[in-house]
Amino acid sequence: MNSITATSQAALPRRRARLPMPDARAWLAAGQWFVTLLLCAFQIVPVAMSILAGLTVNYFKGISSGLTLRWLGEVWTQYHGSVFLSLEVAAATLVVTLLTGVPAGYVLARSKTRLSRVIEEFLVLPIALPGLASALALLVVYGGFTMFRMSVAFIVVGHVVFTLPFMVRAVAAVCASSDLRTLEEGAASLGASFVQRFVTIVLPNARPGIVAGALAVLTLSIGEFNLTWMLHTPDTKTLPVGLADTYASLRIEIGSAYTILFFIMTMPLLVAMQWLGVDATGQRNPRKHRGAASKTSTTTL
Repeated sequence: MNSITATSQAALPRRRARLPMPDARAWLAAGQWFVTLLLCAFQIVPVAMSILAGLTVNYFKGISSGLTLRWLGEVWTQYHGSVFLSLEVAAATLVVTLLTGVPAGYVLARSKTRLSRVIEEFLVLPIALPGLASALALLVVYGGFTMFRMSVAFIVVGHVVFTLPFMVRAVAAVCASSDLRTLEEGAASLGASFVQRFVTIVLPNARPGIVAGALAVLTLSIGEFNLTWMLHTPDTKTLPVGLADTYASLRIEIGSAYTILFFIMTMPLLVAMQWLGVDATGQRNPRKHRGAASKTSTTTL
């Protein structure tokens, strides 16, 4: 009996020695997680500190001075007009980009000619140019029309020039990946007109790209500063221009509270993009798409 026990005890270290050691993949995964979390902290911590500064009584004393909503109240009292103006500009920009960008994205996706590729490059050109350069070009061409120059429509035109490529590319990406040509040919063989095919086939299949483009247009329009700063007047001051004014001329608590207001306006758009399961190119999130498909099939059964 004692010999058996001694033998088992002698074999125990050998069994322990055979335990698998962490392989290189586990260390690589841990390193990737560490770098990812470090980058997230590098980006999120400044935003969190700025938000906290807008809620403290005195920024230089820190959170020990107490928390308050006073600065948010002052920002809303002084700049609520800029908030509503930014929403109006973003809504008008979205309407124009939907009416022009969706058909343009569809046509560019269907056309395989070299001319369509050239037109697409010209549409994307405003993204490559600085916002100040685009604004200067608009001022040179249309600045002489005083009524137009002083109106909100002038800013809307600038925002459309800047955001239209995002709508066109999102819609074109979805239309190019979908087998729309086969579906349209089938519908045409059944006697459907072009309008019927566009409404019943193209728009439903392009919906992910339209949603992604719409969210991108709204987010970019609300946050656009460089172009708006050149085009605005004292009566057409949008939210980002007001934010620059608060940081330049008022207390840092006011500017940080303005940042909170800006954050409240833009975060729902980003959350909506995640919730709807679309990315920047207009593609559906496969996991959400499978979930929706399973629900549809269950409902059908």
